[in-house]
Amino acid sequence: MLRVAFCLLVLLAGTAAAEPLHELRVCADPNNLPFSNERGEGFENKIVELIAADLGVPVAYTWWPQRRGYIRNTLKAGLCDLIPGVPSALEMLAATAPYYRSGYVFVTRAADGPGIESFDDPRLRTLRIGVQMIGDDFANTPPAHALSRRGIIGNVTGYMVYGDYGRDDGAGGIVAAVATGAVDVAVVWGPVAGYFAKHQPVPLILTPTPPVDGPRLPMAFDISMGIRRGESDFFDRISEALERNHAAIDAILADYGVPRLDPPGRGL
Repeated sequence: MLRVAFCLLVLLAGTAAAEPLHELRVCADPNNLPFSNERGEGFENKIVELIAADLGVPVAYTWWPQRRGYIRNTLKAGLCDLIPGVPSALEMLAATAPYYRSGYVFVTRAADGPGIESFDDPRLRTLRIGVQMIGDDFANTPPAHALSRRGIIGNVTGYMVYGDYGRDDGAGGIVAAVATGAVDVAVVWGPVAGYFAKHQPVPLILTPTPPVDGPRLPMAFDISMGIRRGESDFFDRISEALERNHAAIDAILADYGVPRLDPPGRGL
């Protein structure tokens, strides 16, 4: 009899009501279009608002510039419970199922003719190339590595991934450089290229970069929501809300011009 009572207690503990969620605490960059800004104009802002509405709670933002140490200083420091738009393979946190997949693209002017389709295109040895970088060593983003491995360095101009923080379109400078002719071609992370290409005065061509140099140099990434490890109930809530709203998320991504490498609705 005592054993039966103990088993009942275990079962009841396993089915206890989850802790109520009063707000969705999100950490995001206050000036990082097309992803987020303090005015809520980024597509990650829109997706977060969609998830919060599904859960019936308001969004409470902690704004923090995305720089080195971002996760350590925000999610791991307890300032927020969710970071949108993280690589699914990132080991520092628990990542939901991906809600989209994108990759780097070559950006060229439509008026210049056929776009670049490969890092082995001989034109890259003479064209002026813009490439996103994290540091100042030309060897820290996959495209920078791919160009460096081919000896393409002297005709490369680096543009910081973080952009010019004093401008609303800070990360879009590399795309604008193609439009103005400051560079002939740029290699840009897809969501940045897709969003800012729509705002240029001349038509631009976006061509996905092909896989190169093996699995250690990926050019495409699955993107998820990031949560602290060990918070299984919260993780499940976010995952289920993403699944319920995948069609609306697809529509947001399409509206912002995000190049998709997965069929819409297949990211979850």
